[in-house]
This record gives sequence, structure tokens and C-alpha cells, in this order.
Amino acid sequence: MSEEKRKTTTSSAVKRKYNNKVYSTVRAELPKELVEVFKEKCKTEGISQASVIKTAIEEYLNK
Repeated sequence: MSEEKRKTTTSSAVKRKYNNKVYSTVRAELPKELVEVFKEKCKTEGISQASVIKTAIEEYLNK
């Protein structure tokens, strides 16, 4: 007899509920060229855009 592994997934609704409870959104309107360069640099360096923004906010708050 072969033993099947049970696959479990978290529903999108559960993930969304958790994210809404724990996170907030910061939105900024920036020049397209600046955003394109930012996204490309993040991709090239293998770093998430959110982590760059989070670090910048933390550094600003610690001034």
C-alpha cells in the first residue's frame, strides 16, 4: 500500500484576513521612470521592493 501525503493549503481568504490584521499599505505616486529603475535594481539585486521601502522607513524613523 502506498501512503499518500495530504496536501494542505491556506485559502486566499484566510491569508487576506491575516494580512489585513497585521499589515497596512503605504502608497506613493512616483514618476514612472524612477519606479522602473527601482524595480529593475531590486530584481537585479534579488531583493524585494517591500524590504527596501521597509528599511528606508525604519532608517527615517530612527533619525
